[in-house]
Amino acid sequence: MNVFQELKARNLLAQCTDFEKVEALLAGDKPVRFYIGFDPTADSLHIGHFVQSMVMSHMQKAGHFPVALFGGATAMIGDPTGKTDMRQMLTREEIDANIACFREQMSALLDFSEGKALMVNNADWTLELNYLEFLRDIGVHFSVNRMLAAECYKARLERGLSFFEMNYMILQSYDFLHLNRNHDVVLQMGGDDQWSNIIGGVELCRRRDGKEVYGLTFNLLLTAEGLKMGKTEKGAVWLDPAKTSPYDFYQYWRNVADGDVVNCMKMLTFMPLEEIAEYEKLAGSAVNAAKEKLAYEVTKLIHGQEEAEKAQSAAKSLFSGAGEGGSIPSVALSDEDFTDGTIDIVSALVLANLAKSRGEARRLVDQGGVFVDDIKADGIAYAIGKEALPVMLRKGKKGFCQLTINNNNEQ
Repeated sequence: MNVFQELKARNLLAQCTDFEKVEALLAGDKPVRFYIGFDPTADSLHIGHFVQSMVMSHMQKAGHFPVALFGGATAMIGDPTGKTDMRQMLTREEIDANIACFREQMSALLDFSEGKALMVNNADWTLELNYLEFLRDIGVHFSVNRMLAAECYKARLERGLSFFEMNYMILQSYDFLHLNRNHDVVLQMGGDDQWSNIIGGVELCRRRDGKEVYGLTFNLLLTAEGLKMGKTEKGAVWLDPAKTSPYDFYQYWRNVADGDVVNCMKMLTFMPLEEIAEYEKLAGSAVNAAKEKLAYEVTKLIHGQEEAEKAQSAAKSLFSGAGEGGSIPSVALSDEDFTDGTIDIVSALVLANLAKSRGEARRLVDQGGVFVDDIKADGIAYAIGKEALPVMLRKGKKGFCQLTINNNNEQ
């Protein structure tokens, strides 16, 4: 099975400018240089980016050459795709800091050693462009009518689409032209919501340089109901453990709907398809075994085996601690429990009945046995912000209590 067939079998392939030619290209003996773009609009990759990284990893394992493009320039505009309002503008300093975080996280997901892959930043060739020359050389190849008909702009037309945002497609298309000219990149890949932008780059390479290049999109990570995955009550599911703890990350996948487990296994793990097919046969409560396997495998890929085992152990201890048919211990905090929007770890332990006294709570913290969402409380000065709730407070391996906020007391 070549990589094209592998991606298809894992339900990753969506649209392609030429399926037959791309399959033949990827099945050939010569490594194919391809790229996927990542706009650094936050200081961490999220689950949507992880799908892209998995595609890149499958391609790299098959001998192809990934180019990870960071949008140091395009992030200054922001992709209007699927947005009802214009994105918040970021400063150059914020974008550069976000790129530094992306680089570190991507390095853990792909092999960027010499000759294996490449990281590039489109600010390097975009920020110094002469505007009038760019319009005469590149802008002339774009039809405004066709751009306005593209899916990526439809959601914005009723609310208002700025000329500023209209430039996004042109700049992303120019990235493909630049990478083809300078790095022999012949294939752009991305989520299916990027189809219009990818088509723009393919057509620009043909019109401007007469080059035949290709575009391929993969399916977005959706629930069986068609909703985007990767969101919780606390917000996005991030790959940075400081933003989404390994325990919360594990729990997210442990709690996916029964109908989503197999698709997530295919898209987000390297589990053999034959093994996944066995899990697909499970039904009823037996599906929990598949959920545990999914959660462990995805957490291991992102946070490493040790953190995955710790999260799995904590989850099992929590489940067993709840008792047969019981519930997880929980305490609802009121406004009076917070000082300037935070509660100190000692007070939290006492209120959660994980310590009988403040003295015992201090000793537990000093001994390094207290965790908040699997993050160690590193001293008695450790505090939990009200906005972070709900959180899971853990003492040792088997003492758990979920801290929530009493909504009746919120102002």
